[in-house]
Formats: sequence, C-alpha cells, structure tokens
Amino acid sequence: MKTSYINYAMSVIIGRAIPDVRDGLKPVHRKSLFAMWEMGNTHDKAYKKSARVVGEVMGKYHPHGDSSIYDTIVRMAQPWTYRMMLADGQGNFGSIDGDAPAAMRYTEIRLKPEAEELLEDIEKETVSFSPNFDESLQEPDVLPAKLPNLLINGSDGIAVGMATKMPPHNVGEVCRAITYYLENPEATVDDLMKIMPGPDFPTGGVIMGTDGIKSAYHTGYGKLTVRGVADIDESGKREQIIITELPYQVNKARLIEYIADLVREKKIEGISDIRDESDKEGMRIVIDLKKGTHPQMILNHLYKHTALESTFGIINLAIMDLQPKVFGLIGLIEQFVQHRIVVITRRSEFDKRKAEERVHILRGLLHAIDNIDAVIATIRASKTADEAKQALVTKFDLDEAQATAILQMQLRRLAALEKQKLVDERDELEAVIRRLIDLLSTESHIRAEIARELKEAGSKYGDNRRTQITIDSTTIDKEDLIPNKQVLVCLTHHNYIKYIDIDAYRTQGRGGRGVMGISTKDEDFVEQVFVAYTHDHLLCFTSEGRAYWLRVFDIPEGSRQARGKAIVNLLDLNADERVTAVIPVKEFCADRFFLFLTEHGMTIKIPQDEFSRPRSTGVNAITLRDNDHLVHVIVTDGSQEVLITTRYGQSLRFHEDQISLRHRNALGVIGMRMRDDDVVRSLTVVEEGKLLLTITEAGYGKRTSFDEYRGHGRGTLGVRNIKVGRNDGVVTAFALSEDEEIILMSAEGNVIRTKVNKISIQGRSTRGVRIMRIGTKDRVVGVTSLSPEESQELQDIPQAEIIDEGDDDSTPDME
Repeated sequence: MKTSYINYAMSVIIGRAIPDVRDGLKPVHRKSLFAMWEMGNTHDKAYKKSARVVGEVMGKYHPHGDSSIYDTIVRMAQPWTYRMMLADGQGNFGSIDGDAPAAMRYTEIRLKPEAEELLEDIEKETVSFSPNFDESLQEPDVLPAKLPNLLINGSDGIAVGMATKMPPHNVGEVCRAITYYLENPEATVDDLMKIMPGPDFPTGGVIMGTDGIKSAYHTGYGKLTVRGVADIDESGKREQIIITELPYQVNKARLIEYIADLVREKKIEGISDIRDESDKEGMRIVIDLKKGTHPQMILNHLYKHTALESTFGIINLAIMDLQPKVFGLIGLIEQFVQHRIVVITRRSEFDKRKAEERVHILRGLLHAIDNIDAVIATIRASKTADEAKQALVTKFDLDEAQATAILQMQLRRLAALEKQKLVDERDELEAVIRRLIDLLSTESHIRAEIARELKEAGSKYGDNRRTQITIDSTTIDKEDLIPNKQVLVCLTHHNYIKYIDIDAYRTQGRGGRGVMGISTKDEDFVEQVFVAYTHDHLLCFTSEGRAYWLRVFDIPEGSRQARGKAIVNLLDLNADERVTAVIPVKEFCADRFFLFLTEHGMTIKIPQDEFSRPRSTGVNAITLRDNDHLVHVIVTDGSQEVLITTRYGQSLRFHEDQISLRHRNALGVIGMRMRDDDVVRSLTVVEEGKLLLTITEAGYGKRTSFDEYRGHGRGTLGVRNIKVGRNDGVVTAFALSEDEEIILMSAEGNVIRTKVNKISIQGRSTRGVRIMRIGTKDRVVGVTSLSPEESQELQDIPQAEIIDEGDDDSTPDME
C-alpha cells in the first residue's frame, strides 16, 4: 500500500497537477499545444474542429478522457481565465457566469501567436524529447518558451499532499522585469516590484494592500485580498451601485444569486433591486438602492459578506528537476532565465552547425563553378554517377557531400548572377556563424540575447494593466459598516457612558423642564454631554492624568432612558480612576494642541500628535501633584487666549503663549490661583465674535462679552464672572456664537435644548436668567453646544420670558 500510494502521489505531482517551472505548463497543456503545432493548427491557418484536436491529443500523446483534454483547451481560450490566452476559439466557449461550453463537435480552435512563441525553435533540438505512452512517437519534455508563461498565466492545481496557486501577471511588466534582472543580476524584489508591482488578473479588480504581494515574492507564500470594482451612481432618481469588475475566478451569476439571498434574509438592507446588464461591451451589475440608505455602507457590506471581496492565497509551487519546490519571484525568474540559456545555447549550436554545413556545400559549388570545364570533363569521362562522385572527390579535393551537391547542381547555376547569389549566401552564412560563435562565447552574450527577445515580445504582446493595486489595508473595519452620524454622548459621574441619536431631542424654549435623557442609579448623575460623530476617536482623559482611546461606535447606543454601559468595560482603567474629560478627535495634528487644566489650577500644553498612537492600556498624559486631579482639556492652535472659570464664579484670561510647550507626561505650571476651597470648573478659548456663556448648577445662565475680562498674567486670581448663591456654583463657561444651541442635562437625567440667542447678554457681576427649571434636589451637571449645521433641521420654539431672580450677594465679591 505504501509503495503504491507513493508512486501514485508522485505521478499526480509530476505528471498531472503541478506545472513545470520552465515553461509553466502541466503535461496536458504541453501535449495539447504540441499536437496543435504538429497539425499546423497555427494562428495564420484556418480553424480546426475542437473534436479533431482532442482526438489528435488523445490518440498520440494523452490517453485519458476526452473531456479533460477539451476542458484544458477551452480554458486556454477563455479571456476571463487566462491573462494571455494560448488558444483562439470560435464558437461557444462558456461564460464567466459558469455556463458550460458547447460540445467539441460544435466549436473550432487554433493556436494564438503567443502560444506559438512557446513552441518556436522546438524543431532545432532546443529541448529534450521522450517516447509517448506507446513509444510510437516522441513528445517534448518541456517547451522552449520564449515567453515566461508561468508568471504571465499563473497556475492552479491540487496534487497529493500539496497544491499550487499562482496568480497571473501583466505580459509587458513581466518581460520588463526579467529584462531588468538580466541587466542587473543583483536586483532585489523591491527593485523588481517597481516594474512589476503585483499580479494582474484577467478580470481586473483591485488588490488591497501590498503585504501579501511582498510575502509571495519573497517566500513563495502570500495572501491577497481582491475586490471587484464598484461605483456609486447618484445621477438618477435613485442611487445605484454599479459593479464593472469582479475578483478573479468569481462566478458572476452565483454572486448575484447570493446577494439576492442576503437581501431576502435581511442580512443586507437597503437594496430594492439587482439585475445583470452585462453585454458584449463589458460587465455591468446594477444594484438599485432604497431612498435614505447609505450607499457606501451597503457597498461595504457587500465587500464583507459576498465574493465581491475575495482572498487569493498564493502558493508558488512548481516542478524543478522532477521535484516540487516553492519559489519566490527571483527564483522563478532565474529558473526561466536558466531555461532560456539552455534553449538559446542549443538553438545557436544547431543553427551554427546547419550554417557550417551549408557553407561547406557552397564552397564546393563555387569551387566547381570556378573549374567548370574540368568538372564537366571529369563527369563526362565517368561511366556511372558513383564513379563521377569518386572522381570529383579525388581530383578536386572535395568530400562526398560536396561532390553530391555538384552532381545535383543545375546548369542555371553557371550563370554569373547565379554564382553571385551563391557567393552572397556564403558570405551571409559566414557572418551568421561569426555572430553565433560570438553569442556562444560567453553567458553574458546569451543573457543579452534573452533580454532582446523579451523586449521584443513585451512590446508585441504587452497591454495595459487591468488590476489596480492600492496600499490601503485589506480589512473592512467596523467603522466601514456603520454610518458616520451625529450623536449625543453622555457620561455619568460613576462613568456610565452611552450615545443617543441627536434627533431624539426636539428644540424647546428656554425655561422648559426638558425631557428624560438618561436613567441613573442612586447617587449617580450625568456629568458630561457632548456632540460627536460615530467615526470620531474619543480621547478620554482621567482624573489621574492618563489618556485612553475609544471609538464612538464602540460605545453602546441607548434610548433616552437607558443608563448606558460602565466605561470600565470599554477602557482599561486603574482602580479609583475616573474619566473627567472626553474630547472627540477626527485626526491628530502636530500643529494643534491639548491644553490641560487641573482642579487646583495647574496647566500644561502638549501637541496632539503625541497621542496619535492608540494603546489599549492607555498612556500617561500629564504628571499631577499630590491631591490634584485633571478636570478639563481643550484643543487650541497655539495662538489663542484662554479663560479659566472656577466654581465660585472667578475667571482669569491670559494668552496661551504664557504656557510653554511640553511633551507627554510632563509636570504643569500654575494657570490660576484660588482661594479657600474654590476649584476650577472650566477652560475655554476666547474667540472673536462670540460671547462667554456661563451656566450655574441652579439652572441660571447669561452671556457676557469677553471685553469685560481684562487680561491678567498667568498665576493670578482673576476677576468676578458671575454671582452664585450659597447652594449654587458654576457648572461650566465657554464661548458660543449667536446662532448656536445648547443642551443642558441635570443630575436626575432631564435634558433641555434651547437656542443661545434666547439667553440675554449681561455684565460680569450679575446672576443671569433662568434657563432650566431645577427641582430642589436636582442640579445642572452637563452642558454642550450645537452648531447651526448640527441643528439646522430642528424645530424653532419662541423665546420664553426672562425670569430675573435679582442679585444674590451670598458670595463675597472677590474682585
């Protein structure tokens, strides 16, 4: 059993499933092409019935089933299967939908010119031959292969215990790459990839990323992600996805059927119709989308769940010296070059021998013409042809071949012009012999000849690249499947987090009670609310001065009443560490900065790009002094004034250039000094055309011009910003324009949304107007703003009456 199975396995590996590294052909392909060549079934002759070709191959070289031979010939004539077709078919040879070809009695076939390049010079003893199955004929062990067929057309086969799967490449690129290698033997894979960047599939498509290509070219193994080409058409009444190219070896009909199944099972939503509009002009699959859908999201789902994105696993396995071996790119090129060196050497020796034999004959003929009278006399004096031949050999110092040629010479050769033709032929052949001797003198000359032939073939058969190659990641990330919509993110004091669709809240007038925005546990309350987009990065800064990264779409989406998810399940927080500042970031720029502020008024400025590399365990953002905590972080451009506000209503304005630029994990400097038990509440940028909005815990607020805050140096006490009651305190203060809106949230989870222009403008030492009615045990804990673009579709409610509670002097004037 062991011996029999090993013999069977080697027979499959060597004689059936794995291509030869030299000509890139399996035995059945080689035998089919050679049989067509022997039949004279070339591109410049009439087509021959496929059945006749199959019978010729089966009867002379390949005694197996006729279907396997016909399938081989059919595939060589399919433009979606072979990058460089080797057979020219006439009739129905199947389709990319998987339709079977017509029976062999109905179709016709002949060789393509490219296939003839593989067979050229085979009659010049360039390759070895072996007996066929019944030893009645000789068949080639390998073809001369002027073109590097293995790289151009690739190969696909499953043997016993091993398999090969080699991708096709562009003809012109392969020829240029090998030419470059011949001229630069020390060339690296990276050098060759500048000329031949990667596979080029007959069906086009897009290769996502170059890592798999580099791996295959270096090691012989690699994995490519190939996508079809699909465009989003928004010109009609309905948006459409139009697919014009598919990944290699993907069946179009099965793909359409599978997409329809996914739509029917509601695994992909938003597709109203799918149809195949392909014709002789090319492929066209049209997918109609429903109104209100996100075309890119649906396309990403198609990439994720269908063969519109496929994986091509590369295994560069081929036969060398009757043994299977895996090759990198340079190994494949070197094996082809070595094969061509042998072929050209044997061809040149053959041509040189034939030329020398002909020159030898010509010299004899010319010698006879020069002594024609004596030659004729000698022949006339001889009784027989053999006697004449012997007389010529003896009398004129000729050999038998020359004497035979003289006896066979026609009388017209005696004319002067005919003699000149013989002289010209002799001189031309002598020049050929000298060239061949020079060619055979060194291997470098042979390599130059290979390069010349490849340049010629590349320009003759090369065409434009069909497959695009991108340097993008091959993976569809989670964000590619999620719409980038605007949401409201809520974070509670106990670090529960969620996001809610921003349209869940309608605009209300100032002074309303709001709607329920979140249900909290006992002794918990909402601490931060802000607007972000689902694809944004959230940079989460904690009370301990650390930074963590979080994507908005990783936060659970909840209803208005949902409590959310504990942020410790999303971030790797330390014990007793709380998130105190969350900033949405679309990109990390070196010319923008994070300005940090601690509870005791310490501040530090760090470039954004120092946080551009997310780590799951977080990083140290700043170093804190004992008993201090990070409370606020803002984004600046390095040329702005900032304003700090404390709980008891003090504010300090200064320019940020007073804060030196530091690296991550540095210790800050004093930003603002405070008295008694006062603590920092907010930090905002002073912006021209905007006013400072201050909101208190009791639901009061006002807008104040920044001009009322004269600039002080960093590290001073500042001036009075707002009067607060005994049980009141500032929640936050930040710059807003006239046309923006704000959202307030209370500790009990109530939310109200109102326009900024309904809040009156007042001086520094006033209490402001009531914005939100607060219960006796409730207080405002979070405020965020909405730009006009963010709120343009929301309903406008008339401004409510200003409620003026009068001054409250319970807090001493600290100015």
